[in-house]
Amino acid sequence: MSQQNATPVKRKEIYKYDAPWTLYGMNWSVRPDKRFRLALGSFIEEYNNKVQIVMLDEEAGDFTPRSTFDHPYPTTKIMWIPDTKGVFPDLLATSGDYLRIWRCISETDTKLEVLLNNNKNSDFCAPLTSFDWNEIDPNLIGTSSIDTTCTIWGLETGQILGRTQVNGHVKTQLIAHDKEVYDIAFSRAGGGRDMFASVGADGSVRMFDLRHLEHSTIIYEDPSHNPLLRLAWNKQDPNYLTTISMDSIEVIILDVRVPCAPVARLNNHRAVVNGVAWAPHSSCHICTSGDDRQALIWDIQQIPRAIEDPILAYTADGEINQVQWSSTQPDWIAICYNNNLEILRV
Repeated sequence: MSQQNATPVKRKEIYKYDAPWTLYGMNWSVRPDKRFRLALGSFIEEYNNKVQIVMLDEEAGDFTPRSTFDHPYPTTKIMWIPDTKGVFPDLLATSGDYLRIWRCISETDTKLEVLLNNNKNSDFCAPLTSFDWNEIDPNLIGTSSIDTTCTIWGLETGQILGRTQVNGHVKTQLIAHDKEVYDIAFSRAGGGRDMFASVGADGSVRMFDLRHLEHSTIIYEDPSHNPLLRLAWNKQDPNYLTTISMDSIEVIILDVRVPCAPVARLNNHRAVVNGVAWAPHSSCHICTSGDDRQALIWDIQQIPRAIEDPILAYTADGEINQVQWSSTQPDWIAICYNNNLEILRV
């Protein structure tokens, strides 16, 4: 009976965190024992930047910074190891001038595990625009660079061999585009290990298979050859992916079975679109965000009929430059604007 008198913690619909600097990079932790943990990257236009790990104290209802460490230049992307069972070391990757793998030693201590540099012969590095960590095989990471290449790295995380130090080697490097490559993402098709796509300044979406790298497939080309900045695969149906072009207010949805022609366009944003995140648990829901301060959730199940309006809209207090849908807690979406992180219950 005494149970009835205990007041359960009332969970809010929105939690907010004010960081010490403008935010850009951001990612949800995947480990089951770290439910509301996120990594944040500063956007300061100079060499010295920061990465901060924050965690939600559900009882207090506040985010608290757990670990803050230096990072050269702003992170172009941050990603936790896609380890849903918590069997690998607690790793975090960042891209910028190089790909770096960090290890969380404790709640409050993070150290650099390895810096992966594919350009051993030069004093100059070609900055990395993005990367993706393979969900099926966490020993694979693919990076994209302004030097027109994508590099697939093989990691030795030490999980199998009991080693402590994480290491990495280049499995393959390929010229992926005619100009800078801006994003890369592994597909869940064909076992989820070998297929990936990239987008770049030449305005094309290209698909690759690690087993047959002698050729690639152009899935889509922007009619005006505008640079394509982002791509994201549907988490449940690997036939679908999205891309956004530079300075565009619409999101393009593609079907790999129907190359070169978008199957849908989402164009309710009133300013430039910056982010796209597919629902982790549903093949027909997607969240988009942009400079109009809006995060919009769409139901696309009536494709190929036109998708007129989003089903949910949230307006933030600033231009949204990042959106991430939590894979382990699909009722939470995180956004960044200015120096703020917000997580929204959907």
